Amino acid sequence: MSILLTKNNRTTRNRVMVLGLDGLPLKLARQLGNRLPNIGEIAARATTVQAELPELSPVNWTSFYTGVGPEEHGVFGFARMDADTYQSGITNFAQVQVPTIFDKLGSAGLVSRIINLPNTYPARPIKGMLVSGFVAERLPRAVHPPFLAGRLKSLNYKLEADTSKGAADPEYLLAELRATLASRQAAFEIMWPDLAWDLFVQVFTETDRLFHFLLPAVSDEGHPLHTACMEFMRLWDKAVGQVLERYESLPEPKRLMVLADHGFTELKTEVDLNAWLRQEGLLHQTSMPKNEWDSSTISSETTAFALDPGRIYLHTRDRFSRASLSRQQTRPSKERIITGLMALTLNGERVIEEVFEAEKLYPGPMLDRAPDLVCQARPGFDLKAKFNRNTVFGHFGRFGTHTVDGAIFYDSNGAQPLRMRDTGRLILDHFGIQE
Repeated sequence: MSILLTKNNRTTRNRVMVLGLDGLPLKLARQLGNRLPNIGEIAARATTVQAELPELSPVNWTSFYTGVGPEEHGVFGFARMDADTYQSGITNFAQVQVPTIFDKLGSAGLVSRIINLPNTYPARPIKGMLVSGFVAERLPRAVHPPFLAGRLKSLNYKLEADTSKGAADPEYLLAELRATLASRQAAFEIMWPDLAWDLFVQVFTETDRLFHFLLPAVSDEGHPLHTACMEFMRLWDKAVGQVLERYESLPEPKRLMVLADHGFTELKTEVDLNAWLRQEGLLHQTSMPKNEWDSSTISSETTAFALDPGRIYLHTRDRFSRASLSRQQTRPSKERIITGLMALTLNGERVIEEVFEAEKLYPGPMLDRAPDLVCQARPGFDLKAKFNRNTVFGHFGRFGTHTVDGAIFYDSNGAQPLRMRDTGRLILDHFGIQE
């Protein structure tokens, strides 16, 4: 497909609009569609897309905006750990190892405008405009070009909802979500109107935050918080409708994609892999961790440890400074971990759907950074990797969890991509850009 069309000596952009709806499952969208008309209209025509593993926002949105999987872009989860110091940090844009689709569009002279896309902080220069999404910490470093910071600050732009009180104070959570929703709309009004762009990406992350804490209240009409949640969802649906109206007003040619990065379902229990590894005698710690993320306590005696949510690393000296084990010495433990996790049950129900070995899941240039094992939980089981929990199973204030399958996807051109990485490739194909 050609990048530009010429008509009556006037150049016309062949635009693509991407509406991201973080964590929205197609099944729930259809359930709510009779009360939320805008998403109902999309859901009636939508299909699904499969999440990359692990089924987390940074992994999947990065796969979208690079058009490749973790084995190439190098983002494997929320947390990252320094192999020399054992200090943990949050994954961000700096860890992305390949050009983005926005870089490739820019090289072809095409303009992108991006709002609230996860794992794009700190913002990088692109041909266009970018407002970073989760985990964005400071507004001046979350925007490109820099003048956007002042414009957004004057509008009280909120980078991220404070979910720290999500379980204990639902009213506070809903107020935070209303504030971030209004912020996304404000940014949209700055970046859309002149239509001087080829690709526009608007991501609403409020559904993910709401579903983690209040999914039962959304789906169950008898829940005491259902009315309050649906009041928010109507505001959200109105925001979705405003984006769709602007898209409809665009001149042809144009293309709309609506997608989520993973599905969602009600939580049965959290499952802490580090607690399990500790019980199995495979994880040892030098002291009591300062907090749940404190990986600095991993001792030299450790055979394996986990990072969020289901990534298991063999503690071998070819990768980690404190390790004394060779890779050959850990082979029996690796098989033991796979066998043990596949046999793990709660009330007679299996917890793990599959345990993938890195060589099979991530055959690519980032294999040396990949976890040795990646666990896929069965629906309803939420894998965790905390360093201060003693019990494998438990509830800690959340009531919804991600799923690999079921994320909503719609394309006005009728494409049905298999995985999140394929959605980014669709955009490159649309503009005729060779990978």
